[in-house]
Amino acid sequence: MSTPAVEKEAPQRIIAIDALRGFDMFWITGGKSVVMALAAVLFLKFPGVVEFFDHQLEHVPWGDRLVFWDLIMPLFLFIVGASMPFSFSRRQKEGAPKGALYRKILTRVAILWVIGMVKQGDLLRFDPSQLRLYSNTLQAIAAGYLIGGVIMLNTGIRGQAIATAALLLFYWALLAFVPFDGHPGGTIENKVNLAQHFDALIFGSFTDMSSYTWGLSSLGFAGTVLLGVLAGHILRGDRDGWKKLQLLAGVGVALIALGELWNFVLPINKYIWTSSMTVWTAGWCYLMLAAFYLLIDLLGFRRWAFVFIVLGANALVAYMADFFVKFDDIAELLFRGEQRMGVSGDLLQAVAAFMLLWCALYWMYKKKIFVR
Repeated sequence: MSTPAVEKEAPQRIIAIDALRGFDMFWITGGKSVVMALAAVLFLKFPGVVEFFDHQLEHVPWGDRLVFWDLIMPLFLFIVGASMPFSFSRRQKEGAPKGALYRKILTRVAILWVIGMVKQGDLLRFDPSQLRLYSNTLQAIAAGYLIGGVIMLNTGIRGQAIATAALLLFYWALLAFVPFDGHPGGTIENKVNLAQHFDALIFGSFTDMSSYTWGLSSLGFAGTVLLGVLAGHILRGDRDGWKKLQLLAGVGVALIALGELWNFVLPINKYIWTSSMTVWTAGWCYLMLAAFYLLIDLLGFRRWAFVFIVLGANALVAYMADFFVKFDDIAELLFRGEQRMGVSGDLLQAVAAFMLLWCALYWMYKKKIFVR
């Protein structure tokens, strides 16, 4: 019987993981507006460049090639997974029994689920007809964390790798071979696919009625988390740092290639989180983690990443901030007179909105207030 790999003593904290979490958060907490406004200023005479940034920072329609913005959600799940070997090993080192770890997992899942329903599930409307049970990134993280956590507590690294492959192959087999509602197996069309049919059966009117799916897609969410877990094991290992970097980069390239090949028989599709999409996006996540690890932990260039570290330290607060405080509206009031400046005024307003949030998070960081 294999011993869970999380029992090893953890090495020094990997700052790259914290910075990459904040980098991911940056884009949905005002970074997108800052970059677009900056591009409009710098490339005013080159509208094609601005259009390129605009295309990369919007979700693509069903069936189109994925862009940078479609990596934001997978990176969230991946980073959760990459952190798990460190956090689990720390709790085990402190003597926490397996039952306590299960309770910790279930508590975190419940908290994430409820917050997700508050954020996008219309829970606070107190109107059952508007309620959405499963429709949010936080809930996807919760599902992936639950499945990944149970697997981690009961298997070693090899078992976790096998479980990851099994989940992704099983989800592929379901989409490829299971008929539904008069459609043959393998039907994957917008709103006509097994994942969509499953959500309709399980959640009924409590779905978000969009092209995104959640129930069966949880197998893919878990796959993304577990691929992150395997990256965390690489960083926790006793290899030389440069060998870790090579392994991260090599796995990243291999996963991207696998995703491209898998795409021929199972389309890369973020809306239903196909297995090909899971490995393809995870490949890019590995490469981003490798880049951050190289710059921050190996070469020691850390100052530039501090803005991201502050964001990542309270990622949940940053994610929910705009639900309670509209920093964009505050910045618009503060710089209302700058609108006559055109694109320069837009940039000033975007930077101000982001900095208002960042300063609030910096205060929490300095006070060592962390909401996990």
